[in-house]
Amino acid sequence: MRLLVVEDEQRLADTLADILQDHNYLVDVCYDGEAGFDNAMSGIYDAIIMDVMMPKKNGFEVVRAMRREGNATPVLMLTARNDTMDKVTGLDCGADYYLTKPFEMEELLACIRALLRRQGEVVAEELAYGNVTLNLSTCTLQCGQRSVRLSAKEFELMRIFMSNKENIVSKETLLLKVWGYESDAEDNLVEVYISFLRKKLDFIKANVRIDVVRRVGYHLEVRAE
Repeated sequence: MRLLVVEDEQRLADTLADILQDHNYLVDVCYDGEAGFDNAMSGIYDAIIMDVMMPKKNGFEVVRAMRREGNATPVLMLTARNDTMDKVTGLDCGADYYLTKPFEMEELLACIRALLRRQGEVVAEELAYGNVTLNLSTCTLQCGQRSVRLSAKEFELMRIFMSNKENIVSKETLLLKVWGYESDAEDNLVEVYISFLRKKLDFIKANVRIDVVRRVGYHLEVRAE
């Protein structure tokens, strides 16, 4: 799952990104409201963590503009001000939750999980398709007694495929979701990581394969017995 952190305190923003990445999230960071809005409008994020007081645009303005443009991505707002009216303003602007600094990381992580549940994302411990199970906590792909650990990029690709199952996912969508809006990753990088995944599926004796539809995209398919 890809998150966007919009926070002008660079040390805090980078610390949040590091911790979230340790919990298997893919994270992009912006340090001002204008960049935050531009990235948010890409539509590639599952949730956004946004500070209130920022240069160029404050968090209230960013969320209000997002909602006006029809962007419904869940937003968790952060602020150092514990004023009731600030919380009311943030929620009225379209934020989904409001967390006051300083906060415990476990509380932040719980809020993110709650937002993703509300959005309808699958936040169970596992995804399953065919005879393969993807453990979302350990990034482990398993079939029977065989299992293999996935890298961060492999895991995110497999999560997308298993969430969509037979539905085709375009290469452009994979690049945006896994490598990010501002990444300079090339198309063949998707093919390289899919090749890694195919080898790992073969290793665990999966009856699932990643099939390509030429010029359209990729999808999962259960092999015929």
